[in-house]
Amino acid sequence: MQIQNNISLKAFNTFGIDVKATHFVSINSIDDLITIYTSEKFPKKFILGGGSNMLLTKDVDALVIHVNLKGKHILSQTETEVLIEAQAGENWHEFVLWSLENDFGGLENLSLIPGNVGTSPIQNIGAYGVELKDTFHSCKALNLDTLEIETFTKEDCNFAYRNSIFKQHAKGQFIITSVIFKLSKVNHKLNINYGAITSEIERMNINQPTIQDVSKAVISIRQSKLPNPKEIGNSGSFFKNPVITKKAFSKLQDNFPNAPHYVVSETEIKIPAGWLIEHAGFKGKTFGNYGVHKKQALVLVNYGGAKGKEILELSKLIQDTVFRIFDIQIEAEVNII
Repeated sequence: MQIQNNISLKAFNTFGIDVKATHFVSINSIDDLITIYTSEKFPKKFILGGGSNMLLTKDVDALVIHVNLKGKHILSQTETEVLIEAQAGENWHEFVLWSLENDFGGLENLSLIPGNVGTSPIQNIGAYGVELKDTFHSCKALNLDTLEIETFTKEDCNFAYRNSIFKQHAKGQFIITSVIFKLSKVNHKLNINYGAITSEIERMNINQPTIQDVSKAVISIRQSKLPNPKEIGNSGSFFKNPVITKKAFSKLQDNFPNAPHYVVSETEIKIPAGWLIEHAGFKGKTFGNYGVHKKQALVLVNYGGAKGKEILELSKLIQDTVFRIFDIQIEAEVNII
């Protein structure tokens, strides 16, 4: 466990924002995590996971603790299901691929989502009709007050759309150390009716798709629409899809009769934020070395050398414009630091 000083965090956030950390340490065990967190030498501390869901707008004047816990193993299994525990520092996509290599089903629609396993429950990551909560069994987290490891069940986590207890009243009180998933071993239930998955599988000339085929289709779709963070800095979807009342949707249809939508409940409708942003004129728009991606309006990008504050200002401009045109508020999905 080596503490470094005045370290750039550019390589530790998928936006590629070059800000400095006053101190930095990467930890590989829970014992080290407790030791460094309780150290009085560094009164200010900042917890960093995969760096995929944040926008850094300033230097971090604290000890940045990079949670780099590694490992995954089978806890128990029956003929039909398996419980897998993955440590917080495991790369999410690599974990998904590992589950598919073992023919464990449930995570295939979540392929190629950036970030680490430990941060996945915080915002209940989701894509193509599937959310983390669908396969989540429980997670273990370090209570920063008691320094004890606690277990959170699915019910404890209060999962909602891009939300959980860890973004609400438990925010900043725990560090997730591992996540346990319940995955299928046989009779996998495929979710291929969302987005372009069905058409992509047809394009692949597959009549009886497997979970591996679904993953390949999702990867192909995402690669065709979303920039690779290793090539162009981004955090994936910057905004949440807004959920509005049916009354508000009726008003929207008066002016935009072809607005795409998804029924959430008897009283609520979800509108794709990407459609709102595109029709507000921002898709593909550049502002020097940052802007909105040309293929997906939900994605704000750093073409190289952009400052976090610049991207934040762009996000606010988009929010204001969307509200002015559509009378709909869109919220940022990423954490602004």
